Amino acid sequence: MKPLKKVRILVLMTFIMSLLASTAHAATPYESYTINSQGNDIRSIAGFVYDSSITGLDLESGAFVRPESLFITSDGMIYIADAGNNRIVQLDKQHRFVRLIGDADGKGKLSEPKGVYVKEDGTIYVADTKNGRIVIFNADGTFQQEFLKPESPLIGATFSYSPSKIILDKRDYMYVVSDGNTQGLIQLDPTGQFKGFYGANHVGFSWSRLFIRLIATESQQQKIATVRPAEFSNLDIDKEGFMYTTTIGEDFNQIKRLSPVGVDTLNMGFQRQYGDFYSAGPFSMPSFIGVSVDQNGIITALDLQASKVFQYDKLGNFLFAFGGVGEQRGMFTTPADLAQSADGNIYVVDRGRNSIEVFRKTPFATLVQEASTLYVDGRYEEAQAMWQEVIRQNSNYEMAYQAIGKALYKEEKYKEAMEYFKLASARGDYSMAFKEYRKELVKENFAVIAISVIVLFILLRIYIPKLSRWLARKVKEKSQLKPSVPVKKSVLVKESETV
Repeated sequence: MKPLKKVRILVLMTFIMSLLASTAHAATPYESYTINSQGNDIRSIAGFVYDSSITGLDLESGAFVRPESLFITSDGMIYIADAGNNRIVQLDKQHRFVRLIGDADGKGKLSEPKGVYVKEDGTIYVADTKNGRIVIFNADGTFQQEFLKPESPLIGATFSYSPSKIILDKRDYMYVVSDGNTQGLIQLDPTGQFKGFYGANHVGFSWSRLFIRLIATESQQQKIATVRPAEFSNLDIDKEGFMYTTTIGEDFNQIKRLSPVGVDTLNMGFQRQYGDFYSAGPFSMPSFIGVSVDQNGIITALDLQASKVFQYDKLGNFLFAFGGVGEQRGMFTTPADLAQSADGNIYVVDRGRNSIEVFRKTPFATLVQEASTLYVDGRYEEAQAMWQEVIRQNSNYEMAYQAIGKALYKEEKYKEAMEYFKLASARGDYSMAFKEYRKELVKENFAVIAISVIVLFILLRIYIPKLSRWLARKVKEKSQLKPSVPVKKSVLVKESETV
């Protein structure tokens, strides 16, 4: 082969490799990471990678304008609240156009809808925000009925009703997020009657606020702004009926899992921090505006402040994070909401880009999620092999070490469990394993320990007193044999001369 031809082939191969590398980089312009026990970011294998974008430009619907949210049914149908176009856009599983809902003139005409929910029978519920109502469409997309502002003394005539998100439970009770409302989720029965506020956030105790109240005069107290609870920004519901909510304006517990009576069962009274604190600046805090939970309890939440997606297991343990602020595909300009499909892919509404960004779940994420589900259910031994594979692929994944330690602890292999807990920096679990390991050592060496105690007792009871008496006698004898101090002759002579 001629030298010139070899050079041309080498240049061509280099160009192809660089093109492939740039394509791969474009697929994941963000750094995938996990968070260790010290709260530091540790680089990790990507759990989700950018797959595609849905803009409507190539669909019969036309381009989306300021999309606000979406809902994905169990069979893969996608419903998009296209607020700027005053409509709901329905797509099938392959992202092909199906129909428009609420765009025709009449009672069903929508105005800047921000939320949509679809029942198993195909009935569509829309939070028609600008019209201040909940609109119900039949499965064929025709208008069925509307629920205007509910009437109740608890709400009051001056209450600003602006429904933005909606979810239904198994009883067909509606739970509505109303923009600006700090009293909790609005609960409506199937006929649209107000049933109360549900799961309101609480204002934490503050010593400074109490001190100001004590020293301020009555007129000054009237001028002090009333501290109100943070408002809910979004919600979702799992198969067991627990409500998942996100909150804007809180430093801790921005994600909650509310029981049927409105008690937070995710944080259990502890102050937990979700997302990246200070990720967008020294004075910023996470602002979660979207949440989705899958059939295994995996929680996925969207943070507006950092423009990132964070995923947690059912216990709130951190799993993955991806995204960020940027113009590249796989990053966001102004994210608004998210949803998960049945196959685990994540759809993020980017209002600033007028698109739906689709992220595909990687095999590593599938492995971690399956192992985490077994771990949460307490099936540590079954999950152990999966966690070992997680460590093989990513040795920085701390949760895997803790999970393996749990499995070894359950197998009563306390020494080995201590080693894994140490790698996971799990101090509490390490202490428990050490306590059991200490008991095990005592049990195995009981005979030696018992004999040693007996010998020590004999020494203390018999020989130590004898030794003490012998030492005392020796000291006494030594003191008796000690000569008296002689008087110097020169001193005696001087005394006689003086006399």
